[in-house]
Amino acid sequence: MAFKRDKKEEEDGGNPYQNLEKTSVLQEARTFNDTPVNPRKCTHILTKILYMINQGEQLGTAEATETFFAMTKLFQSRDIILRRMVYLGIKELSGIAEDVIIVTSSLTKDMTGKEDTYRAAAIRALCSITDVSMLQTIERYMKQAIVDKNPGISSAALVSCLHLCKNTSATDIVKRSLNEIQEALNSDNVMVQYHALGLLFHIRKTDRLAVTKLVAKLTKINMKSPFAVCMLIRMACKLLEEETIPRSESPLFEFVESCIRHKSETVVYEAAHAIVHLSGTGARHLAPAVSVLQLFCSSAKPTLRFAAVRTLNKVAMEHPSTVTACNLDLENLISDSNRSVATLAITTLLKTGAEASVDRLMKQIATFVNEISDEFKIVVVQAIRALCSKFPRKHTVLMNFLSGMLREEGGLEYKASIADTIIAIIEENPEAKEIGLAHLCEFIEDCEHTSLTVRILHLLGKEGPRTKQPSRFIRFIYNRVILEGAVVRAAAVGAMAKYAANCAMLHDSIKVLLKRCCLDVDDEVRDRATFYSQLLSSNNRQLITDYLSEPMHVSLPVLEKTCQDYVLNPTKERINLSELPVDIVVKNISQEPTRKQNVDNVVKPVEVTVENVDSQKLPSLIGLDAGKLFCSSEPSMLTEPETEYVVRCIKHIFNHHLVLQFEITNTLDDQILEDISVALDVSEGFQYLNEFKCPSIKYQETGNVYVYLKFPDDSVDAIGKFFITFFVLCTSIFFFSKFYCKNEIHC
Repeated sequence: MAFKRDKKEEEDGGNPYQNLEKTSVLQEARTFNDTPVNPRKCTHILTKILYMINQGEQLGTAEATETFFAMTKLFQSRDIILRRMVYLGIKELSGIAEDVIIVTSSLTKDMTGKEDTYRAAAIRALCSITDVSMLQTIERYMKQAIVDKNPGISSAALVSCLHLCKNTSATDIVKRSLNEIQEALNSDNVMVQYHALGLLFHIRKTDRLAVTKLVAKLTKINMKSPFAVCMLIRMACKLLEEETIPRSESPLFEFVESCIRHKSETVVYEAAHAIVHLSGTGARHLAPAVSVLQLFCSSAKPTLRFAAVRTLNKVAMEHPSTVTACNLDLENLISDSNRSVATLAITTLLKTGAEASVDRLMKQIATFVNEISDEFKIVVVQAIRALCSKFPRKHTVLMNFLSGMLREEGGLEYKASIADTIIAIIEENPEAKEIGLAHLCEFIEDCEHTSLTVRILHLLGKEGPRTKQPSRFIRFIYNRVILEGAVVRAAAVGAMAKYAANCAMLHDSIKVLLKRCCLDVDDEVRDRATFYSQLLSSNNRQLITDYLSEPMHVSLPVLEKTCQDYVLNPTKERINLSELPVDIVVKNISQEPTRKQNVDNVVKPVEVTVENVDSQKLPSLIGLDAGKLFCSSEPSMLTEPETEYVVRCIKHIFNHHLVLQFEITNTLDDQILEDISVALDVSEGFQYLNEFKCPSIKYQETGNVYVYLKFPDDSVDAIGKFFITFFVLCTSIFFFSKFYCKNEIHC
């Protein structure tokens, strides 16, 4: 029976289900109780119900139950389309309605019947409503279905078993069908073999030895299903990542490499993709995969060309010299009719090309950049950013191209990526500073994104006064005061004040502009203008330096926490801003290596990695079992090198727990630190379990304090900050020393 749309529906052309009302549709569902059943009408009503559910319409338990029981009356019809719609309805409503188990007998009858068109769908519906207690009653039927001669029925049974395995209790029952699953693995049907392998791996995935044996066995036989071979390649790669032997000696890598010569293009690409993404794969082992991808670049199929270029783009990030041999094929793809392929080809060439070819590549990009989506434009921008770092002398050509892209239409993410690239070029290449700032000034004249405009104004205020002609930027900044909203006006006022503080020749002119801003209608703009105007009029060089030229960028979260603590527990001592940590984001990048070098000179504790941390010993120190260690972070410095004791933090990640290891070095030559503990301000969602204190630390020695936490149940809440206070007993005199970490601990 085929569906035909009414003539009126064909003329209207829209979606006939877009204006459905739940009440009226559920009222129509009462038609299911009519005798005899009208298959066409009932199928149409069932379609409406399924459409509503898939669009997010919520049915109450009573509504779903009533509809479900009405739907069961449709089993008396032998119409094939209606019956398949009933199976879909059972699967959708089984999680909402009550007493759905009533249709088990009808589904079992269809599952074991002679009508093959019902059986596969009946198996899926039955497994969706069957719980563990009733699974044993249909176990025999499932075993028969797995080895059924009809591939559709066999695949349905295998996939249903895979879904049942999501319940741990049901896995044991499914394991009883291993013989049948093994038999299905030898099927001539490609989908049955693929589903059987997927189910076998799911059953054995927790047993590494069993998975190793399965892969070793299957790599020696010729599997007929290309999908199953692709899955086998992924399983082999997972085991390869855990191996310690060289790639050239591994039989698993030999199998993956042999799949490059498979007759199926799907398998060939999967093998090449796997080799490229394997960690620790050298250029010598990449060569066969790159050769295959190079052949795919000239394929007549757009999907193969896209897959090949995207993978080569990945290789070019780490091994650009390996992809150089493909440059001629990639240049041919620049004019490809598929713009996604052309974009990836050009970005790969930007990573592998020589300096002499940059001008030509930029001209080729300009011909099609307007025809691609923002997502691919961002890929092009990122490639240009890498090119600027590689060939700094080409900054003029690349910046002119980026400024042209800035003037085009695009969203915030796209424009922000271009601005980020220009800012990065300015920071890396001093010769590009004036050109880059000029391009950004032109951009903010027509910028529609407030956040981006504010960021650029901040950059102009920071870098503009250090240029040869700082006055050229004032016009652009003051135009923002005249034309933009309050947030942008406030940022512009701050930028102008920095010019007055750092450029003596502009001091008087900017003071006049700031006085005009004192009459602004917005409180923030008016207050800033008044403050800066008074500050500049005071002629106090120290104040101007502290608040404008070199302001103290205190970490705002820490300042907020300190103020809250002061309000709750007022003390005679005032809050000293100099003791609070500096926001590392606004620090001068050029100063970072010096600071890092100083830290390394002062503190040299033992490097901690995943390999030398005993996952059993670490939790046992604080009397709790955290299970297997997943990974450990790089050490993070929490103090300045000049403090009495130097602290750094290492995060040890377990499946459900987090251990914070505070590594403390005593730099006081006349004192011994004793009974060191940590007061941790735990982020919301985390659960504090225990702490292991450090008994004592002598001069130039390092000790550890461990804090044991449990991750939140919701993975979204597993991102948080922790603020730390240390309590120390120093020889016989008790005092506590309090400081906040320079970088809050982020998890």
